[in-house]
Amino acid sequence: MSENIRNVVIIGSGPAGYTAAIYAARARLKPLLITGDTGGQLMTTTDVENYPGYTKGVDGPKLMSDMKLQAERFGTEYLEDMVETIETEKLPFIITTKTNKNILAHSIIIATGATSIWLDAENEKPLRSKGISTCAICDGAFFKGEDLVVVGGGDSAMEEAIFLTRYADKVTIIHRRNEFKASKIMLELAKGNPKIEWKTNFIVKKWLLDDNNELSGALLQNSNDPNLKEKFDCTGAFIAIGHTPNTKFLNGKVETNVDGYIINKTHMMTSVPGIFSCGDVCESSQRYKQAVTAAGEGCKAAMDCEKWLEEKHI
Repeated sequence: MSENIRNVVIIGSGPAGYTAAIYAARARLKPLLITGDTGGQLMTTTDVENYPGYTKGVDGPKLMSDMKLQAERFGTEYLEDMVETIETEKLPFIITTKTNKNILAHSIIIATGATSIWLDAENEKPLRSKGISTCAICDGAFFKGEDLVVVGGGDSAMEEAIFLTRYADKVTIIHRRNEFKASKIMLELAKGNPKIEWKTNFIVKKWLLDDNNELSGALLQNSNDPNLKEKFDCTGAFIAIGHTPNTKFLNGKVETNVDGYIINKTHMMTSVPGIFSCGDVCESSQRYKQAVTAAGEGCKAAMDCEKWLEEKHI
């Protein structure tokens, strides 16, 4: 093997990417990990209480730092850069980065994750993970006994709202229309929950802060009459209007579903032999979206990659 061709290049540095790097490095594949936005969504998560091994919870950036150091200890090399394109027509693959580096690779593991879609309403950015979240399973337990809102009208919004009723005194679903994209069964489950209330035909224009700069409510605007506005009290908010998989750089060279998530064909291998995917960028993540499941998929992708390289005698 030419020293200029990498055994495996891992694209992405969240739980899936770092775990793939740990397993690939332990298999002596000498992986190169291109970080992209280092750490993924957990870099904006203050408390992670459901990741195994951290009995008292862990700060999201701390968890990512621990994973990075563990992968590095086994020999992972890091490149802080963004991938612009990959050429998949023949081996070795050619990966081009934002800084115009061309990297040759016998195999690739894509772990670029997905980006939550935010409202970008006024005051939203400073409240992200500090009162406003995009993951009820991750953060719902921090809002016991509070009045919460969920923004959205699809299945994800219904699921988030139903889950939050385990902790909240009241959950109000705010939706810009009177009709919902949610499936009939999910909508019926939400409507049948006595803790869930509804605020339809409204959008959030501004998040309101109290004297301690903590979330105290929202300024709502009627979607049919922009002149009709009202304040709505809440101490926690969950935005459930979807995620965008980070697959733009693939430019359609790997098969995805209608939402843009990568479809794995054989175990963790994509439609292109030698290219694997794991974590929130995968179709399977649309159901789970958890750090621990992303890490598990990173492990599987690295193991499948190792076996594929062995079969190809690389």
